[in-house]
Amino acid sequence: MERGTESGTGDSLPEGLGRAIRETAEAVAALLDGATDPATPVPGLEWTVGETAAHLALANGLMAELAAGRESPYGDGTPRSLAAANARGLAAFPERGAKPLAELIVGRAEAFLDVVGRAGPDRTPLTPLGPMSEDVLASYLLTHMLGHGWDLARAVGRPHMIDRTRVRLCLPFLKTAMPRVAVAPSELTARYTLRVRGGETFGVTFAGGGVEVLPGPPERSECTILTEPVTFLLIALGRLGPWQAVARGGVLAWGRKPWLAPRFPTLFNAP
Repeated sequence: MERGTESGTGDSLPEGLGRAIRETAEAVAALLDGATDPATPVPGLEWTVGETAAHLALANGLMAELAAGRESPYGDGTPRSLAAANARGLAAFPERGAKPLAELIVGRAEAFLDVVGRAGPDRTPLTPLGPMSEDVLASYLLTHMLGHGWDLARAVGRPHMIDRTRVRLCLPFLKTAMPRVAVAPSELTARYTLRVRGGETFGVTFAGGGVEVLPGPPERSECTILTEPVTFLLIALGRLGPWQAVARGGVLAWGRKPWLAPRFPTLFNAP
C-alpha cells in the first residue's frame, strides 16, 4: 500500500489513513456540536453521550502515548479487563461537556498523527491487544473512533461517518485483532473466505482452538461470506448481529457449508 505524502496527515502511514483519522475525529466533533444534553443515553451502550465522548478523548490520548513509545497499561486485552480500565478512566476524568471533549478528541488525534509522522514506520508499540506496527495502531485508532462515532450518531439522530474507504483502512487492525479476540471452541474446524464488497478478500481458518488469518482464500474453503463494507465493520465491532445483517441485505453466503456463515461473528469476542 502506498504511503501518505500530505504534510501533517501522518506522512509515514499508508495512503489516506492519516486523512481518515483527522476527518473522522472532526466528524465526531461535529456530532458533539449537535448534542444538546451530554446525559443523553447512547443506544446499545451503558454510557451517555458525555461518557462516550470522554472515553474517545481518553482513548485518543492513550493511542498517542503508545505511538510515542510510552508504556500505558490498559487491561490485558480481554473485554472484561478493558471494561474495567474504561470505568477507572472515566471515573478519574470528570469532563462531560460536548465542546471541550470535541476539542480533545480532535487535538489528541492530531497529536497521534504528529507522533507517528516523527517516529517513522519501524516502531512496534505494545497495545492492550498486543504488539502492533504503527500502521496497525493507526488503523486501530480509526476503527475505535468509527465504532463510537456510530454510537454517537445514533444517540443524537444524525448520519454516521462510516464509509467504504474508511472500512478498507480498518481492515489491517481487524485482521490483526481476529486471532487475539477469538473464542472458537477447540473442536471447531472450519475454513472461511471473507469478501468485503469492492475491497479485500481474505481467509480465516479455525483448527484446534487456533485461528489463522490468511492473505487470500484458504484451500478448500467451506463458506464464502460477502458483506457490504459498513455492514462488515458493524458486525466486527459487535454493533450488528448476523441475522440483522442478513435481513438488511448486507450479507450473502455460499459454499459447501453456507450454514457456517451466521456462526462466524460468534467466534470472536469484540473488546
